[in-house]
Amino acid sequence: MPRIHFQLQLAELKDKLLAMAALAQQAVETAVDAYLQRDLGLCQYVKQNETAINSAQRELDEMAYELLAKEQPMAIDLRFILAVIKINGDLERIGDQSMGISRRTRDILKTNADEVELPVDFAAMGEYSGRMIRTAIQSLLEGDARLADTVREMDDEIDRMNRRAHTDLLKLIQDKPQFTHQAMNGLMVSRSLERIADHASNIATDVIFWIRGADVRHQLSLSMD
Repeated sequence: MPRIHFQLQLAELKDKLLAMAALAQQAVETAVDAYLQRDLGLCQYVKQNETAINSAQRELDEMAYELLAKEQPMAIDLRFILAVIKINGDLERIGDQSMGISRRTRDILKTNADEVELPVDFAAMGEYSGRMIRTAIQSLLEGDARLADTVREMDDEIDRMNRRAHTDLLKLIQDKPQFTHQAMNGLMVSRSLERIADHASNIATDVIFWIRGADVRHQLSLSMD
């Protein structure tokens, strides 16, 4: 009976983590929409969402640490709880990065800067980052380490998109310095989306640790040297 109770608690922990993941994913999508549409109402929604994410993070951490202290789990159950704690942190940071995008939108609206079409496909970057989050969470839901591998492989593309955005926006600043403010905001939005993708990759890495018991954090970087 105690073992059954423990498994039920693990299932509840996983459900809570998936619910928080949904909040984080929604935060990214809404923040990107707010930036593209220059919508202050969507910015406010992102802020409310972050409050919910922070609250969920505290609740999840408390539950995970309590399970570690009381149940003293072994092997795969221990790895799962440790992975939940780390994934929880990455989801909270995704919320933070979404707030960063929202702040860029607020800054644009506050300064009443002239609209300029920046040479960056932010919609594509946002969609790609969102797909990485969805795939990472799906790998968690299904306990699929191979699916998690694909998320880590996707990270190279968002890095490439961010580098291209950086190059193109700096060129815009050189050619048309009157648009420096808008371009700087674009640089920060691009960087936030790249960081969101990094957190999705971290989540995938923790899924692999849970399933395989392997630490692959530096595997891709070593293979590229």
